[in-house]
Amino acid sequence: MKKIKLSLFVKVLIAIALGASLGLLFKRAFAAQEDGFVYGLCMVLVRLFKTFNVLFAQLLRFIVPLLVLGLVTPAIYGLGKGAGKMLLVVVVVAYISTVLAGLFAYGASSAFFPHILGAGDLSSEAAGAVSFKPYIDLQIKPLCDILTALCLSFMVGICCIYIKGDALRRWFDEFGEVVKMTIEKAIIPLMPFYIFTMMCEMSAAGKFSVVMGSGVKVIATGVVLSLLFLIIQYVVAGAVAGKNPFRCLWNMFPAYLTGFSICSSSAVIPVTQKCTLKNGVSEEVANFVIPLCSNVHMCGSVIKLATTAVAVAYMSGAPITLPLFLNFVLMLGVATVASPGVMSGVLMASVGFLESILGFSPEMTALLMAIYLALDGYGPACNVTGDGAIALGVDRFFKKNS
Repeated sequence: MKKIKLSLFVKVLIAIALGASLGLLFKRAFAAQEDGFVYGLCMVLVRLFKTFNVLFAQLLRFIVPLLVLGLVTPAIYGLGKGAGKMLLVVVVVAYISTVLAGLFAYGASSAFFPHILGAGDLSSEAAGAVSFKPYIDLQIKPLCDILTALCLSFMVGICCIYIKGDALRRWFDEFGEVVKMTIEKAIIPLMPFYIFTMMCEMSAAGKFSVVMGSGVKVIATGVVLSLLFLIIQYVVAGAVAGKNPFRCLWNMFPAYLTGFSICSSSAVIPVTQKCTLKNGVSEEVANFVIPLCSNVHMCGSVIKLATTAVAVAYMSGAPITLPLFLNFVLMLGVATVASPGVMSGVLMASVGFLESILGFSPEMTALLMAIYLALDGYGPACNVTGDGAIALGVDRFFKKNS
């Protein structure tokens, strides 16, 4: 019999359900008796889960700077191989679009969430419940911080464009493969169990009902905001290209559905190219812009991340200020350059910035991951559909010269 392979989305849902159910059993055991075998067994299991949770969070901190070095560096000197005005225009427009998407999501979420979420619902003061300590609390220090890794990536990547650094390029290419393999074979497979342990602890501490009720609202808000941003993108692109924006957006619907189901920007490139050609974009421009944007244009993923981050911070009693978020999204827009090269790459690239810039605790990061992954498809779907809008605008200026 063939092995049944579950998607990450299904695994996360199972992890949330199992973690919540087991946590409720632990909560009843803690409330029923203060001592005894059942109480002791439940406490041992919760503390073991907490130990794994803490160690995995340390591993995430360790791997993120390496992800930047191993994936962003090759992406930078890889872009240089196709040097030209069109390359510069596409990269700049994609970066601006990604940053504006984050700011749009931040502004809308900050204005809307106070009406549907409870401020400080997940703070330690509001919880007033049980807190659990791990058996082992190792400190796995990263080789460098995220900003140092980003600066080094730019220095090496840009210099490799102008020197014959074949050995250096080969080393970073192979190092990038090591990082990708570590994430795909170790980090991603363990992430559902990480979410399971976090949900179990939150349920045992009496926080799960707040998380689930709020999570549905956050996901629905993110979906709506991503669709609104797509409409804005196509209105602007349609005005530049002189075409009906809503007809062009409708022509991209197959790419949106494919991105939603596959949850990958890179895997949808053939469908996105076909839809873009249907919008009247020249084949030369479409063949250049769509594959490039699949690596540098992450508007949907950033909307999803920004919406979730604002919600988690608000419910944790630590709302994010605009200057702080602007710093976060400007850095994230650069770090996501090569994120499609690894599963859940935008999420992985954001971990270091969530903690170093926004001040997220490991518990807040774990909760963000659970909500982010609970409906992973709408981020990539928005990404690939937005790529078609950029292609429309670029085609208006480069069609004759391509």
